[in-house]
Amino acid sequence: MKMKLQAPNHKFQVYIGVGSNLGDRNGNCVRALEKMRWNKSINVIAVSKWRETEAITLNDEKQFSYINGAIKISTDLAPHELLNVLQNIERELGRDNKHPRCSARTIDLDILFFDDLVVAESDLVIPHPDIQKRKFVLEPLCDIEPELIHPVLKKGVRALLREARKR
Repeated sequence: MKMKLQAPNHKFQVYIGVGSNLGDRNGNCVRALEKMRWNKSINVIAVSKWRETEAITLNDEKQFSYINGAIKISTDLAPHELLNVLQNIERELGRDNKHPRCSARTIDLDILFFDDLVVAESDLVIPHPDIQKRKFVLEPLCDIEPELIHPVLKKGVRALLREARKR
């Protein structure tokens, strides 16, 4: 990962996906948002509407639908530092990090975009993979930043959402 050298106190613009399909789904999302607001290194700028969406599963596991949303923040944290903060919030809200991919969870916090940074590491991929196929991510992003440009695909999230709805 290459990070641009930034001036001291530079604030990154970051978009975080939020989802929950266990327990008090709406409450879990709101508590995650509150915990972000309490962190001195995070400034919450915008929050999308919360939406109920169908769960995506990799097997025949029956799951409750999700509550999904997106949050725009500014932060001086580096990508891995922010990832650690988000994973701590997930643990505090009862998420078991030893779950299979696409399994049910109390809370899921994903870094969707981090400025125009592109990261491809074993523990962190930015932009979030397959974002262009996921209406449950693109719709909340359009609530808060419809002209946001995907740094790899070079398309705005509104255009990506239109394409995803055609599939």
